[in-house]
Amino acid sequence: MPTALEKMLDLLDLEVIELNLFRGRSPEEDRHRVFGGQVLGQALAAAYSTVEDRLAHSFHAYFLRPGDVSVPILYEVDRIRDGGSFTTRRVVAIQHGRPIFNLSASFQTDEKGYEHQAPMPDAPSPDELPTSEETRLEMRKQAPPEMSEWFDREHAIEERAANPINWFKPEKQEPYQRIWFRTNGPVPDSPAVQQAVLAYASDMSLLDATTMPHGISFFDDDMQIASLDHAMWFHRPFRVDEWLLYVSDSPSASNSRGLSRGSIYSQDGSLIASVAQEGLIRSRRMARS
Repeated sequence: MPTALEKMLDLLDLEVIELNLFRGRSPEEDRHRVFGGQVLGQALAAAYSTVEDRLAHSFHAYFLRPGDVSVPILYEVDRIRDGGSFTTRRVVAIQHGRPIFNLSASFQTDEKGYEHQAPMPDAPSPDELPTSEETRLEMRKQAPPEMSEWFDREHAIEERAANPINWFKPEKQEPYQRIWFRTNGPVPDSPAVQQAVLAYASDMSLLDATTMPHGISFFDDDMQIASLDHAMWFHRPFRVDEWLLYVSDSPSASNSRGLSRGSIYSQDGSLIASVAQEGLIRSRRMARS
Protein backbone atom coordinates (compact mmCIF):
# COMPACT_ATOMS: atom_id res chain seq x y z
CA MET A 1 0.00 0.00 0.00
CA PRO A 2 1.38 3.46 -0.85
CA THR A 3 1.98 5.82 2.07
CA ALA A 4 0.03 9.07 2.52
CA LEU A 5 3.07 11.00 1.29
CA GLU A 6 3.38 8.84 -1.82
CA LYS A 7 -0.31 9.42 -2.53
CA MET A 8 0.14 13.20 -2.17
CA LEU A 9 3.17 13.24 -4.48
CA ASP A 10 1.18 11.18 -6.99
CA LEU A 11 -1.56 13.84 -6.91
CA LEU A 12 1.01 16.47 -7.90
CA ASP A 13 2.18 14.38 -10.87
CA LEU A 14 -0.31 15.50 -13.50
CA GLU A 15 -1.37 13.67 -16.65
CA VAL A 16 -0.45 15.43 -19.88
CA ILE A 17 -3.51 15.54 -22.16
CA GLU A 18 -2.41 17.96 -24.86
CA LEU A 19 -0.03 20.89 -25.24
CA ASN A 20 -0.69 23.22 -22.25
CA LEU A 21 -3.50 20.97 -20.96
CA PHE A 22 -3.16 18.70 -17.92
CA ARG A 23 -5.41 16.49 -15.81
CA GLY A 24 -5.31 16.20 -12.03
CA ARG A 25 -7.39 14.13 -9.65
CA SER A 26 -8.43 14.20 -6.00
CA PRO A 27 -7.69 11.57 -3.36
CA GLU A 28 -10.27 8.90 -2.61
CA GLU A 29 -11.24 10.39 0.73
CA ASP A 30 -14.48 11.49 2.34
CA ARG A 31 -14.32 15.23 1.59
CA HIS A 32 -17.13 17.64 0.78
CA ARG A 33 -14.90 19.65 -1.58
CA VAL A 34 -11.38 19.67 -2.99
CA PHE A 35 -8.72 20.82 -0.52
CA GLY A 36 -7.40 24.22 -1.60
CA GLY A 37 -3.75 23.26 -1.09
CA GLN A 38 -4.19 20.41 -3.56
CA VAL A 39 -5.34 22.81 -6.29
CA LEU A 40 -2.51 25.22 -5.48
CA GLY A 41 0.10 22.48 -5.78
CA GLN A 42 -1.38 20.96 -8.92
CA ALA A 43 -1.73 24.34 -10.67
CA LEU A 44 1.88 25.23 -9.85
CA ALA A 45 2.97 21.81 -11.14
CA ALA A 46 1.04 22.45 -14.38
CA ALA A 47 2.74 25.83 -14.83
CA TYR A 48 6.17 24.26 -14.17
CA SER A 49 5.51 21.72 -16.93
CA THR A 50 5.71 24.57 -19.46
CA VAL A 51 8.84 26.26 -18.04
CA GLU A 52 12.53 25.36 -18.41
CA ASP A 53 15.56 26.39 -16.32
CA ARG A 54 13.66 28.89 -14.17
CA LEU A 55 12.23 28.74 -10.66
CA ALA A 56 8.93 30.13 -9.44
CA HIS A 57 9.40 33.16 -7.22
CA SER A 58 5.72 34.01 -6.69
CA PHE A 59 2.14 33.11 -7.50
CA HIS A 60 -1.24 34.73 -6.90
CA ALA A 61 -4.42 32.69 -7.00
CA TYR A 62 -8.19 32.94 -6.56
CA PHE A 63 -10.57 30.18 -5.52
CA LEU A 64 -13.68 30.74 -7.65
CA ARG A 65 -15.92 27.74 -6.93
CA PRO A 66 -15.77 24.70 -4.63
CA GLY A 67 -13.99 21.78 -6.31
CA ASP A 68 -15.81 18.50 -6.90
CA VAL A 69 -13.80 15.58 -5.48
CA SER A 70 -15.65 13.05 -7.63
CA VAL A 71 -14.35 14.21 -11.02
CA PRO A 72 -10.90 15.12 -12.44
CA ILE A 73 -9.66 18.70 -12.63
CA LEU A 74 -8.40 20.08 -15.95
CA TYR A 75 -5.55 22.61 -15.81
CA GLU A 76 -5.13 24.87 -18.84
CA VAL A 77 -1.87 26.83 -18.99
CA ASP A 78 -1.54 30.12 -20.85
CA ARG A 79 2.09 30.89 -21.75
CA ILE A 80 1.72 34.62 -21.27
CA ARG A 81 5.36 35.69 -21.50
CA ASP A 82 8.89 34.32 -21.83
CA GLY A 83 11.26 37.21 -21.14
CA GLY A 84 14.99 37.55 -20.72
CA SER A 85 14.91 36.94 -16.96
CA PHE A 86 11.26 36.29 -16.10
CA THR A 87 8.58 33.91 -17.34
CA THR A 88 4.86 34.35 -16.64
CA ARG A 89 2.17 31.68 -16.73
CA ARG A 90 -1.57 31.76 -16.09
CA VAL A 91 -3.35 28.55 -15.08
CA VAL A 92 -7.10 27.97 -15.03
CA ALA A 93 -8.55 24.91 -13.27
CA ILE A 94 -11.78 23.65 -14.84
CA GLN A 95 -14.54 21.27 -13.74
CA HIS A 96 -17.94 20.70 -15.33
CA GLY A 97 -17.03 23.20 -18.04
CA ARG A 98 -16.52 26.07 -15.57
CA PRO A 99 -13.41 27.60 -13.99
CA ILE A 100 -13.08 26.79 -10.29
CA PHE A 101 -9.67 28.42 -9.73
CA ASN A 102 -7.05 30.55 -11.45
CA LEU A 103 -3.39 31.18 -10.74
CA SER A 104 -0.77 33.54 -12.12
CA ALA A 105 2.83 32.50 -11.50
CA SER A 106 6.15 34.18 -12.24
CA PHE A 107 9.45 32.35 -12.76
CA GLN A 108 12.97 33.78 -12.76
CA THR A 109 16.50 32.77 -13.68
CA ASP A 110 18.91 32.37 -10.75
CA GLU A 111 20.57 35.72 -9.94
CA LYS A 112 22.84 37.18 -7.28
CA GLY A 113 21.79 40.39 -5.54
CA TYR A 114 21.23 42.23 -2.27
CA GLU A 115 19.82 40.18 0.62
CA HIS A 116 18.08 40.84 3.92
CA GLN A 117 15.30 39.17 5.88
CA ALA A 118 13.18 39.47 9.01
CA PRO A 119 14.57 37.32 11.83
CA MET A 120 12.79 34.11 12.80
CA PRO A 121 10.61 34.59 15.91
CA ASP A 122 11.32 32.55 19.02
CA ALA A 123 9.61 29.17 19.02
CA PRO A 124 9.98 25.91 20.92
CA SER A 125 11.99 23.23 19.14
CA PRO A 126 9.82 20.68 17.27
CA ASP A 127 11.32 18.00 19.54
CA GLU A 128 9.71 19.77 22.53
CA LEU A 129 6.19 19.71 21.08
CA PRO A 130 3.52 17.00 20.83
CA THR A 131 3.53 15.03 17.58
CA SER A 132 0.65 15.18 15.11
CA GLU A 133 -0.42 11.71 16.21
CA GLU A 134 -0.50 12.70 19.88
CA THR A 135 -2.52 15.83 19.10
CA ARG A 136 -4.99 13.91 16.90
CA LEU A 137 -5.48 11.22 19.55
CA GLU A 138 -6.38 13.91 22.08
CA MET A 139 -8.74 15.66 19.67
CA ARG A 140 -10.34 12.36 18.65
CA LYS A 141 -11.66 11.95 22.20
CA GLN A 142 -13.85 15.04 21.67
CA ALA A 143 -14.75 14.49 18.02
CA PRO A 144 -18.15 13.13 16.94
CA PRO A 145 -18.09 9.48 15.79
CA GLU A 146 -18.58 10.38 12.12
CA MET A 147 -15.23 12.26 12.17
CA SER A 148 -13.17 9.44 13.69
CA GLU A 149 -11.95 8.27 10.27
CA TRP A 150 -10.19 11.59 9.66
CA PHE A 151 -8.31 11.40 12.96
CA ASP A 152 -7.30 7.78 12.34
CA ARG A 153 -6.06 8.42 8.80
CA GLU A 154 -2.36 8.52 7.99
CA HIS A 155 -1.24 12.04 7.02
CA ALA A 156 1.43 13.09 4.54
CA ILE A 157 2.62 16.06 6.60
CA GLU A 158 3.64 16.11 10.26
CA GLU A 159 2.62 19.27 12.15
CA ARG A 160 3.67 20.29 15.66
CA ALA A 161 1.96 23.41 16.99
CA ALA A 162 3.43 25.66 19.66
CA ASN A 163 -0.10 26.69 20.68
CA PRO A 164 -2.53 23.98 19.51
CA ILE A 165 -6.16 24.98 18.87
CA ASN A 166 -8.93 22.84 20.32
CA TRP A 167 -11.40 22.95 17.42
CA PHE A 168 -14.17 21.35 19.48
CA LYS A 169 -13.83 23.77 22.40
CA PRO A 170 -12.30 26.90 20.85
CA GLU A 171 -11.31 29.77 23.12
CA LYS A 172 -10.64 33.36 22.16
CA GLN A 173 -6.92 34.03 21.81
CA GLU A 174 -4.46 36.24 20.01
CA PRO A 175 -4.44 35.70 16.21
CA TYR A 176 -0.89 34.36 16.17
CA GLN A 177 0.43 30.84 15.78
CA ARG A 178 3.67 28.94 15.21
CA ILE A 179 3.64 25.46 13.67
CA TRP A 180 6.58 23.27 12.76
CA PHE A 181 5.92 20.97 9.80
CA ARG A 182 7.66 18.58 7.41
CA THR A 183 6.64 15.72 5.15
CA ASN A 184 6.49 12.23 6.65
CA GLY A 185 9.31 10.99 4.44
CA PRO A 186 11.72 12.12 1.73
CA VAL A 187 10.61 14.24 -1.23
CA PRO A 188 12.41 14.34 -4.62
CA ASP A 189 15.15 16.97 -4.93
CA SER A 190 13.39 18.75 -7.81
CA PRO A 191 12.72 22.40 -6.82
CA ALA A 192 9.44 22.21 -8.76
CA VAL A 193 8.24 19.30 -6.60
CA GLN A 194 9.52 20.92 -3.40
CA GLN A 195 7.64 24.14 -4.19
CA ALA A 196 4.44 22.32 -5.17
CA VAL A 197 4.47 20.43 -1.86
CA LEU A 198 5.13 23.66 0.07
CA ALA A 199 2.22 25.33 -1.75
CA TYR A 200 0.04 22.35 -0.75
CA ALA A 201 1.12 22.62 2.90
CA SER A 202 0.81 26.41 3.06
CA ASP A 203 -3.00 26.15 2.92
CA MET A 204 -3.26 23.70 5.81
CA SER A 205 -3.37 26.14 8.73
CA LEU A 206 -3.10 29.71 7.44
CA LEU A 207 -6.76 30.66 7.74
CA ASP A 208 -6.86 29.43 11.35
CA ALA A 209 -5.42 32.73 12.57
CA THR A 210 -8.53 34.61 11.41
CA THR A 211 -10.77 32.52 13.68
CA MET A 212 -8.65 32.61 16.84
CA PRO A 213 -9.76 36.03 18.23
CA HIS A 214 -13.42 35.00 17.94
CA GLY A 215 -13.42 31.55 19.53
CA ILE A 216 -15.04 30.00 16.46
CA SER A 217 -14.38 26.67 14.78
CA PHE A 218 -14.37 25.14 11.33
CA PHE A 219 -16.58 22.43 12.81
CA ASP A 220 -19.25 24.88 14.00
CA ASP A 221 -22.45 24.33 11.99
CA ASP A 222 -23.09 28.09 12.10
CA MET A 223 -19.83 28.89 10.31
CA GLN A 224 -19.07 29.03 6.59
CA ILE A 225 -15.28 29.13 6.22
CA ALA A 226 -13.41 28.93 2.92
CA SER A 227 -10.26 30.27 1.22
CA LEU A 228 -10.90 33.11 -1.23
CA ASP A 229 -7.41 33.83 -2.51
CA HIS A 230 -3.82 32.81 -1.85
CA ALA A 231 -0.48 34.46 -2.64
CA MET A 232 2.99 33.05 -2.08
CA TRP A 233 6.56 34.24 -2.57
CA PHE A 234 9.56 31.89 -2.61
CA HIS A 235 12.71 33.56 -1.27
CA ARG A 236 15.39 30.91 -0.71
CA PRO A 237 16.06 27.19 -1.33
CA PHE A 238 14.50 24.76 1.15
CA ARG A 239 13.50 21.16 1.72
CA VAL A 240 9.96 20.25 2.76
CA ASP A 241 11.18 16.97 4.26
CA GLU A 242 13.13 18.97 6.88
CA TRP A 243 11.52 20.96 9.70
CA LEU A 244 10.05 24.32 8.66
CA LEU A 245 8.45 26.87 11.00
CA TYR A 246 5.17 28.42 9.82
CA VAL A 247 4.51 31.70 11.68
CA SER A 248 1.15 33.29 10.91
CA ASP A 249 -1.02 36.11 12.16
CA SER A 250 -4.26 37.87 11.21
CA PRO A 251 -4.14 41.69 11.18
CA SER A 252 -7.80 42.19 10.25
CA ALA A 253 -11.25 40.66 9.85
CA SER A 254 -14.28 42.54 8.50
CA ASN A 255 -17.29 42.09 6.21
CA SER A 256 -17.22 38.29 6.82
CA ARG A 257 -13.62 38.08 5.54
CA GLY A 258 -10.39 37.52 7.43
CA LEU A 259 -6.81 38.19 6.31
CA SER A 260 -3.89 35.96 7.31
CA ARG A 261 -0.17 36.47 6.74
CA GLY A 262 2.47 33.78 7.01
CA SER A 263 6.25 33.50 7.10
CA ILE A 264 7.99 30.16 6.65
CA TYR A 265 11.48 29.62 8.06
CA SER A 266 13.95 26.76 7.85
CA GLN A 267 15.34 25.46 11.13
CA ASP A 268 18.54 27.51 10.69
CA GLY A 269 16.45 30.72 10.71
CA SER A 270 16.38 31.41 6.95
CA LEU A 271 13.15 32.96 5.67
CA ILE A 272 12.30 30.70 2.75
CA ALA A 273 8.76 31.85 1.81
CA SER A 274 6.02 34.36 2.60
CA VAL A 275 2.29 33.77 2.25
CA ALA A 276 -0.94 35.77 2.41
CA GLN A 277 -4.53 34.60 2.24
CA GLU A 278 -7.99 36.10 2.62
CA GLY A 279 -10.81 33.79 3.59
CA LEU A 280 -14.53 33.78 4.12
CA ILE A 281 -15.41 33.53 7.84
CA ARG A 282 -19.17 33.96 7.64
CA SER A 283 -21.52 33.37 10.55
CA ARG A 284 -24.85 32.29 9.07
CA ARG A 285 -26.59 33.48 12.21
CA MET A 286 -25.06 36.97 11.95
CA ALA A 287 -25.80 37.10 8.22
CA ARG A 288 -29.50 36.45 8.89
CA SER A 289 -29.81 39.08 11.63
